Amino acid sequence: MNCILLFDEDFVDSEKKVVRLSGRRKAHIDSVFRAEPGKEYRVGLLNGMMGCGKITGMTNETVEMSVSLSSPPPPPSPVILILALCRPKSLKKSIEAATSLGIKKIYIIESWRVEKSFWSSPLLEQDQLTEHIHLGLEQAKDTLLPVIEIRKRFRPFLEDEIPEIIKGTRALVAHPYECTTCPFQLDGPITLSIGPEGGFIPFEIELFKKQGFEAISLGERILRVEYAIPALLGRILR
Repeated sequence: MNCILLFDEDFVDSEKKVVRLSGRRKAHIDSVFRAEPGKEYRVGLLNGMMGCGKITGMTNETVEMSVSLSSPPPPPSPVILILALCRPKSLKKSIEAATSLGIKKIYIIESWRVEKSFWSSPLLEQDQLTEHIHLGLEQAKDTLLPVIEIRKRFRPFLEDEIPEIIKGTRALVAHPYECTTCPFQLDGPITLSIGPEGGFIPFEIELFKKQGFEAISLGERILRVEYAIPALLGRILR
């Protein structure tokens, strides 16, 4: 946790200058920060400004801070991410990684290689997704929530929604069996699609190409989704 994420309900005064924290954040402040009155930490209000929080009081259950919020969060990534649903453990890491890297729009989609059982995972419930989004924001010192949308039908999404989504962006689909090397340090907005482990099937890649996507590869090594996200973004972003 490189930033303590604050919520409107944490404030205990009308001027929003004092917060009272408990639960996971209190435990982290105790065990990792070794908190004591007078110490200052980086804080940020969800979807708002960032700043400094100074501990003014502690009990066994809560920690109280005076806060000053005056700095904007870091700028968002220019990437829209389209992610084929992966194993729940990988999806947790992928959401946290994408959020940490500043992506603010994520689509989770169907693919032929996606196991049907994955769609019944509790992780796809909004409160579960939000938990991992918050972890990503805390890691990256960010406050702006990404929007995650779920699409369970591959072809209608690609044919009906993709043309509008990719408008004004450079559209790339990562495919481990494509010989075209991933481009390096691109300018402008990007739409990046990443398939499940093993990649999209050839039929799906062809549909992507028909919609204007370029199929790209990182080389011979096939990465897990949570590793492919930072590897690809590390190449295509300046």
